[in-house]
Formats: sequence, C-alpha cells, structure tokens
Amino acid sequence: METSSSQILTSPSDLYTSFLQRSLKFKDPFTGKSIHARIIKAGLHLGVFLMNNLMNFYAKTGFISDAHRVFDEMPVKSVFSWNIILSGYAKGGRLEEAHRVFEEMPEPDSVSWTAMIVGYNQMGQFENAIGMFREMVSDNVPPTQFTLTNVLASCAAVEGLGIGRKVHSFVVKHGLSSYISVANSLLNMYAKSGDPVTAKIVFDRMKLKNTSSWNTMISLHMQSGLVDLAQVQFEQMIERDVVSWNAMISGYNQHGFDREALDIFSKLLTDSSSKPDKFTLASALSACANLENLKLGKQIHAHIIRTEFDTSGAVGNALISMYSKSGGVEIARKIIEQSMISNLDVIAFTALLDGYVKLGDINPARRIFDSLRVRDVVAWTAMIVGYVQNGFNQDAMELFRSMIKEGPKPNNYTLATMLSVSSSLASLDHGRQIHASATRSGNASSVSVSNALITMYAKSGSINDARWVFNLIHWKRDTITWTSMIIALAQHGHGEEALTLFERMLENSIKPDHITYVGVLSACTHVGLVEQGRSYYNLMQNAHKIIPTPSHYACMIDLFGRAGLLQEAHAFIETMPIEPDVIAWGSLLASCKVHKNVELAEVAAERLLLIEPENSGAYSALANVYSACGQWENAAKIRKSMKDKGVKKDQGFSWVQIKNKVHIFGVDDGLHPQRDAIYEMMAKIWKEIKKMGFVPDTESVLHDLEEELKEQILSHHSEKLAIAFGLICTPENTTLRIMKNLRVCNDCHSAIKFISKLVGREIIVRDATRFHHFKNGLCSCRDYW
Repeated sequence: METSSSQILTSPSDLYTSFLQRSLKFKDPFTGKSIHARIIKAGLHLGVFLMNNLMNFYAKTGFISDAHRVFDEMPVKSVFSWNIILSGYAKGGRLEEAHRVFEEMPEPDSVSWTAMIVGYNQMGQFENAIGMFREMVSDNVPPTQFTLTNVLASCAAVEGLGIGRKVHSFVVKHGLSSYISVANSLLNMYAKSGDPVTAKIVFDRMKLKNTSSWNTMISLHMQSGLVDLAQVQFEQMIERDVVSWNAMISGYNQHGFDREALDIFSKLLTDSSSKPDKFTLASALSACANLENLKLGKQIHAHIIRTEFDTSGAVGNALISMYSKSGGVEIARKIIEQSMISNLDVIAFTALLDGYVKLGDINPARRIFDSLRVRDVVAWTAMIVGYVQNGFNQDAMELFRSMIKEGPKPNNYTLATMLSVSSSLASLDHGRQIHASATRSGNASSVSVSNALITMYAKSGSINDARWVFNLIHWKRDTITWTSMIIALAQHGHGEEALTLFERMLENSIKPDHITYVGVLSACTHVGLVEQGRSYYNLMQNAHKIIPTPSHYACMIDLFGRAGLLQEAHAFIETMPIEPDVIAWGSLLASCKVHKNVELAEVAAERLLLIEPENSGAYSALANVYSACGQWENAAKIRKSMKDKGVKKDQGFSWVQIKNKVHIFGVDDGLHPQRDAIYEMMAKIWKEIKKMGFVPDTESVLHDLEEELKEQILSHHSEKLAIAFGLICTPENTTLRIMKNLRVCNDCHSAIKFISKLVGREIIVRDATRFHHFKNGLCSCRDYW
C-alpha cells in the first residue's frame, strides 16, 4: 500500500528546520527567536543538524553574536558548524573574529579557506586574500571555483600581474579553466592588470563565452583606445545586456566619439531586451554636452521624465552639465531649484559656473552654492575651481579662507587648486599658508599636493623650498613630480642640474611624457647646451616615441636662436612637418632682436603677421631690431604703421608683494602714493652703482634721444622702481621678489647685479621666460638669457 507524502511522519527536528528556513526566507528574526525558544523547551538543542540551521538563521539575519552563543553551547560541532560561524563573521566584515575562528578550527576545509578569502576580498584587504590563497595551496587544500574567482578579483584590484599569472598556471594545471566563471575572472584580471594581449588569448581559447566575457573584452578594447575592435566584438555578440551597451556608449564618449556614442544610445532605445540605466543616461548626456547639442539633450531629458527615472546622483549631475554646456544654463538652474539637488559633483558645478561665466555673470552660481543644503568638500572645491578656471583668483582665495573657518576640511584637490592660485599670483606668503594648512590636515605628503607645492614654490621664486618638497617625497614620485622639478630647475637657470635630474628619472624607470621633454629642452635652452638639446630631441622621438608638439618645436627654435644659430633656427622652422605658428616665428624674431639680424627679423615678422595681423609684439620687436641697428627711419615707419592700424603695444610693468598687498609699477610710473620716496631712492641707487663701475646700456633705449635722457628713462624702468620700493618697505638682508610681464632688458639685468651687491641682498626677478637670482653682483643665468 502506497503512502502519500502528507502522511509521511516528520520528525520535530525536521519540522523546526523547515520553520527556520521559512523565517530566513522572509527575514523574520522574531519568529526565528521564538522557534529557538521552542527548540530548547523541546530538548532538541543537542542535535547538530538543527543547531547548524539555527546558527545559519542567526548569521544570515545579522545576529552573529546569537549565532556564536549557539555555537559555543553545542557539545558536538561539525565542519559545517565551524564554517557557518566563520562565514558569518567574514561576510559581516568582522575579519579579526573570523580569523580567530579559523585558527581554532580542527581541520579547515575548502569552504573555510574560501570564506576567509572572500571576506578579505570584500573588505578591500586584497593582499591578505592573496596571502590566504598561497597558504591554502601550500596546505594542499583544493580550491573551489568560488575561491579562484575571488583571489583573481583581488589580483585584479591590486593589478598584481605576477601573482595573477601564477594563479592562472595553477588553474591550467588543475584543469579548472573550463569553468566559465574562472575564465571570466582570468580575463578580468589580465584586463585590469594591463596585459591586453594575454587577455585576448584567454578570450580566444574560451570554449564557452557568456555576456560577461564579451563585455570584459569590449571594455578592454575601449580602455586601450581600440574603438573599432570594440565595435566589431559588440556586433558579434548574440546576446547583450545593459553593461554591453554601456561599455560602447561610455567608451565612445570618453574617447571623444560623441556622435557614435549617441548612435549606439539610439539603437539601445529600440532594443527590447535592454533598458538604459543611470550609467547609460549619464554617458549619453555627457556626449550631448560635449557636442553642445541642446535639442538631443532635451529629448533624453524627456525620456527620463517619461520613464520616471531617478535624477539624483549621476543622472542629475549629467543633466546639469548638459544644459550648462549647451546654452541652457537657466534650465539647469531651474532643475536644481525644482529638484532641490544638493549633491552636485565637481563636473556639473563647474559646468554651471562656466555657463554663467559665458553669460558674463558668475554670481548666480555663487548664489546656488550658498543655497545648497549640504555643502561638502566637493561643492566647496567646485566653487573654488570655478573661480580659478575663470580667472577670479582673489575670489577663490577668499572662499578658501571661508572654507578653512566654517567649511569642511579641504581635500587634496582643493589644496592643489589653491596652490595653483598661489603659483599664478606668485604669492609665496599665500602658498606657505596653504602648505601649513595641508600639513595640519595630513594632506601635504600626498603626491598631487606635493607636485603642486613644487610648482608653487618654483613659480614664487623659492627654488630651495621646491627642492626640499621634492626630496621629501622620494618614495612616491610620479612622472609629474619629476617633470615639475625639472621645469622648476630649468626656469631658475639650473640647466645642468635639471638634466642630471632627468637622467636620474630615466635610471629610476620613470617614463617621461611630452611635458617632461619641454622642461628638458628648456633647460638646454637656458644654458646654451645646443648639442645636448639636439640629442634629447632625438631621444624623445626615437626612444620614447613622443611626437613633437609645437612647444617642442618652439624650444628647439629658441635653443638655436639664443645660441646665435639664426640660419639653423630658420631652416628648422621651414622643415617642420606642421605649419609654423605665432610662437615659432615669435621665437625666431626675439633671437633676431638679440643678435641684431635685420634681414631675418623682417622675414619672421612678415610671416608672424600673416598669421596674426594684430600681434603687437611682432611690430615692436621689428621696430626694436631696426632701432638697435641704428635704422631710426625704419623703426619710425613701423611705429607709425602700428598707430595707423590701431595696434597697441604691450606695456611693460612689474609688481612686488609687500605685506599681502601687490604694488604694480609701469615705466616712469608717477601714480604710486610713495612716488617721491621711490624716485629719490632710485636716484641714490643709480648714483652709487655708477660709482661701483656700472655703465648704463643706453642702446637698450630704442629711440633716437640724447644720452642723458636715455639714462633717465633707463633708471625709471618698472623693475627698478619696484626694487626701490621694496628696499624702502622691507627689512635689511631680506630677499626681494620682483615679477615682470616682459623679458628683462640688458640695462636692468646689469643694473640689478650691481644693486644686489650694493644692498647686500638677494633679488629674485621673474620675467616672461625665466627666473633671475641676483646675488653679490652675479646672476644665476650667467648672463645667458
């Protein structure tokens, strides 16, 4: 006689197990605890199977302490009992407790080891996860698929290609590569560890591929810039998910193929199997923003509204950016007001700022910033960056001061931005204050802040402080660090030291970029090392495969020109593979002025003015060449031509900062409130340095005037007036730092050498191209500038 299943007698233990599993399914901890009480009352708390289920219930509902109490009260424990409590701690991130349980286990099995590896991996302790796997293999415990996928994820996270390859060898040796999850993890590890070649080999050898396999390869191709190959593989896919579409859309968007990104987005909308998510919409809106396509952006916005898509986070920020960049800044403002968005990211907020600046008004953006309910460090930084990017350095400085007083602690990005402001203003005092703030907040040792500090100190005239910061971070220098220091040394006239540092950079296997080579070639230029400059120019192309940019060409022209090799400089320009620009011809013209080559100056000026007819520098330089060669009539014709065409000459001016206030001087300046004292000081200095042997270079006055009048004009040059004022207002033996917008003239250069000896001070002058450190009658440029 057959018995129906409903008639089968169920033991109380099985019944309570069923109740516990049902409570676990519905995440009902109170019912579970009630069942626990009944188990004890029924005297069933000694059964291993039932107690394991009770522990499992507590562990998975978040009551790990209760689970551990049950575990401690069990007279007999199975491996499964140990693994339940171990997994509960590991998955809950309580790794110390998990490790203690693991150490106490009589015989950990594959599940035990895997639980520890998973826990470490989930908590970002990737090195520990890898170390645990090594011990597991050493103890001859066979790993599961799950073990391998987690340890490979840890290898990918730390870009540990070496250990990743060893895991791969282990997988092949034990015949585990046929598992699709393991193969996908290998694929992901190689992709994220920078080995696309092996990743492709793994992919091609996979007998079974799922959507994740294809997605990894498409993302890898996009990251490598191989957009055509990504497109081919995308077309080969039989089944696609939203990740597949996102890989294509975001990849195209990130590489500047915004129209292609929007074409793919359009195809996605007609695909019945996938729907766009927040990443899709953010990338599509970013593409619209880059193209400034307001019409299409509005259509995507309409789709977002129709589908009632959540506009918080990435999508909301992408909408703000799109409208701000596409001429719809007022719509962006309304979205912020209507949606009460208070978590704008840097990109969206900066786009909003730029949008208002294009309208000529940054104040509405500031009002939005002031109205934000939550102004975190990102919002403060975005507002500061907006001010800086649009030239409002003083506003940025004031807002930063407010941030220090009442806002959140500045992060690395905030501090690096503010240090760039100090660099622009060449304000050493402000820079040092920000350095102190970075030190207090613990951010001074970060690479980004340290790099910004090197640049700030260099641009503010303190090369020794720049060296100090560079030496301080010797253990974590990146390409930018080395490049910043090389450029700093070059600008301060330490060309040989800059080149020595470059050689050290190469010895340390740090790959130089195109900016590094601008610094290296500038170093050669500033000290006249023509042959070394040629050698490095060739090294850049042949060894490091860097295609020269206009900046590199300008450096080479300057290198030849300053050394008096004007014909070679001209020939270099004529053989350039790109059309020479204003900088190229301007560099040659400047060299012609120094070496008084009229014929070549005329050619350079003519070509420059064909490109930029309103360039006042070309007219002035040519007129100065004529004047220097005594061709007064030709010089007068050029100046008349400038006047007739309404071309205004760039005026030279110098400035000095005294007690956080910037004082600006022009030639023969009569507007400063301390004018009389300044001129009296300058007359006294002029008289004293002439007694010391200084001979005014009246040829620097490029006008046909009497010698006495020429001397008077020379003595009233802006940098000399700034120095006189600095001497009046600062204590003896302190360093003077003077900034000038144009190249310092021969007479001023000679005079300042004598002044430095007369007053016993170091005088640092930053002109348009470099720094001059005057001390004891000498200059750091060795009179080669």
